[in-house]
Amino acid sequence: MSKSPATQARRERPLSPHLTVYRPPITMTMSIIHRITGGALYFGTLLVAVWLMAAASSQGAFDWVNWAFGTWLGRLILFGYTWALMHHMLGGVRHLIWDTGAGLEKHTASKIAWATLAGSVLLTLLIWIAGYMARGTL
Repeated sequence: MSKSPATQARRERPLSPHLTVYRPPITMTMSIIHRITGGALYFGTLLVAVWLMAAASSQGAFDWVNWAFGTWLGRLILFGYTWALMHHMLGGVRHLIWDTGAGLEKHTASKIAWATLAGSVLLTLLIWIAGYMARGTL
């Protein structure tokens, strides 16, 4: 007994979408990144709390924390924290817009998602440039 073409085609299809088959839309990607940045903000806020506790405790502790944040790794972490904060904030604004019923069309939602990504990068760069300019190191 030969297999019908429908049975053969059914077996060749993947059982579920896979990353090599399915390309996630930008809105889905930004939603996932929004959740990740929300989690990263917990870690970053702990760093801010450590900095505040060091400032309240002693000059030595404060100097050590400032030194740690001033290393290339510390600055990279703080830069990532700034980006996560800006991206999460703009993602929240995007969801607030959607809650009003606006921007839910596929094309508009994709544009807003790209704007969220571009805006978070731009705001992060502007914050860091302003910070370096205020310190006189730029």
